[in-house]
Amino acid sequence: MFKIKTLDKIDENGLRLLSDGYTIVNDDNPDAILLRSYKMHDMDIPTNLKAVGRAGAGVNNIPLDKCAEKGIVVFNTPGANANGVKELVLAGLFISSRDVSGAIDWGKSLKDQGDKVPKLVEEGKSNFAGPEILGKTLGVIGLGAIGVLVANAACSLGMEVLGYDPFISVDSAWGLSSLVQKATSVEDLYSKCDYITVHVPLMKETEGMIGTASISNMKDGVRILNFSRGELVNDDEIKVALESGKVAKYVTDFPNAKTFNMPNAICIPHLGASTPESEINCAIMAVNQVKEYLENGNIINSVNYPECNIGGCTSAGRVAINHKNIPNMVSQITTIVAGQNVNIADMINKSKKDWAYTVLDVEDDLTDQVIEALEAINGVVKVRVIKNEM
Repeated sequence: MFKIKTLDKIDENGLRLLSDGYTIVNDDNPDAILLRSYKMHDMDIPTNLKAVGRAGAGVNNIPLDKCAEKGIVVFNTPGANANGVKELVLAGLFISSRDVSGAIDWGKSLKDQGDKVPKLVEEGKSNFAGPEILGKTLGVIGLGAIGVLVANAACSLGMEVLGYDPFISVDSAWGLSSLVQKATSVEDLYSKCDYITVHVPLMKETEGMIGTASISNMKDGVRILNFSRGELVNDDEIKVALESGKVAKYVTDFPNAKTFNMPNAICIPHLGASTPESEINCAIMAVNQVKEYLENGNIINSVNYPECNIGGCTSAGRVAINHKNIPNMVSQITTIVAGQNVNIADMINKSKKDWAYTVLDVEDDLTDQVIEALEAINGVVKVRVIKNEM
């Protein structure tokens, strides 16, 4: 019986998948944790914890390195909320161009003007005019699940679209419209686009990527959209660009005290994935990924361990080993198993940066001595015999 603990409200459509062999608990030592935005950084990591499932894409609230060091695989759900975010990006595109939000706010100020309202509306509407997006050029930085949907939708709306992503995946490339043009560099994209939307993860390399230096390469009057992470944009530097008019509008889904006080900034209170469909999709995806790992040892969409799929657990036993990505690990593992006259029927080894994962299907039960020997290998952080856990 696997014990699952939820640290946030997880949609029931996902939790219903935890039926036979699972129980939802509130104790301090579960096999897996499901969460959304709960901050785990100050939390004592349970000794029995094997997996963390984040119902969403961002994982800033999870101590990834600490989990990796303890052999805990952290999953996220890329693409599960992509359509919800895409739709809000499109809304941001329109309201950055046509001053709809400003016009609505102004219109509310006329509520006590009685019969004068129609005339006042006609007299004041010109203050909120803005260009159409048809025929304009949109730059999409980052062509993952959301970026691809945004780029394709913008093409359908009649925009010219430039895309930039030096690390685009094969799946994303297959899904990208042939109408999307490839920017030769991010600077090339900056110089050609009337609108720019950013869809990249927050990392050391991307923090503050939109700032004085990048904005100086953009068109005058550019409109910038940020529905990925607030820290991708340097607040102080974009404020200067907004005040000078170099940037006509800045739309962000990650407002703070600074952005709320910027001229021509449109602040949306983090609504990108706030749809019932997104919450359902994220919950189902997170639960299925955690189940697949607990039951079969397969890793799908992990942010701290490599992707790994060896199929269903049908052998006499399956041993899954989380370890550091250092030389001679596989040789040590197989030598120990073979040294106990245990035949290896199938095997897979994958690595991701500092960490690796090895799964062996064996034809005989592994003794406690074999497990202890595997655990004693320098660099091994967790060993699981999956058949015995089910």
